[in-house]
Amino acid sequence: MEFGLIKSKIERLLSESYSNGNLKRDMFIFNELVLKDKNVSKLFSLYSDLSENRGYDDSFATEFIKESIDIIKKIKPNKDTISNINMWVSTVKTKNEYKDIDNLVSENKVDVEEKIKSKNSILESLKIKRDNNNLKNVSLNSILEIANKTVEDHLNEMDEKIKRDLNEVLYESDDKLRLKFEVIKESISDKLQSLRESESDNEVLNKIEETITRVSNESFNKINYIKLKELYKEL
Repeated sequence: MEFGLIKSKIERLLSESYSNGNLKRDMFIFNELVLKDKNVSKLFSLYSDLSENRGYDDSFATEFIKESIDIIKKIKPNKDTISNINMWVSTVKTKNEYKDIDNLVSENKVDVEEKIKSKNSILESLKIKRDNNNLKNVSLNSILEIANKTVEDHLNEMDEKIKRDLNEVLYESDDKLRLKFEVIKESISDKLQSLRESESDNEVLNKIEETITRVSNESFNKINYIKLKELYKEL
């Protein structure tokens, strides 16, 4: 996934967290996966810098684009971190707000005309004078400073169980999680088998059978691990 789309999804998710009651959890994950990761936070900042109105003249804006893109291309974020971020934002639907930057960064085949259009679009944006009264133009660095100052408060208020669950998925090795995943699968199957033996309603029996089949066919990934863990708790 292009980093511009990842950034767009993160921003959409965080903006919606205020209304859906997930602010504490998402601020915790944002802090762990973005703010604390040097490469990801640098990419985040550079993409924001290139998308802001800065009032640069044509010559300086052109050089700014070149230098920024060169730096972005050299940054190699940890694959596991990116995988965890993708898992976090997997359900977010939004357009890529940074497509022009991705076009310039991409090493894949991007039409030359499209690259030129993207560069000109970024160039024109950088030449526009900043409107200090426009919240959209607040630099990401300012936002991150605020986030860093407030995230500890959110963490202190967060339920300890949520912290443990998140840490387990984010920092546990895949090998250990895979082992736990198989144990949970087996435990769920045992519970469902017991439920089936004590049930006489055909409709319920069919649902139990469907669930047993579905669980047995689940392959390991962190999302499925979380889903099965929650299912186990509910049985």
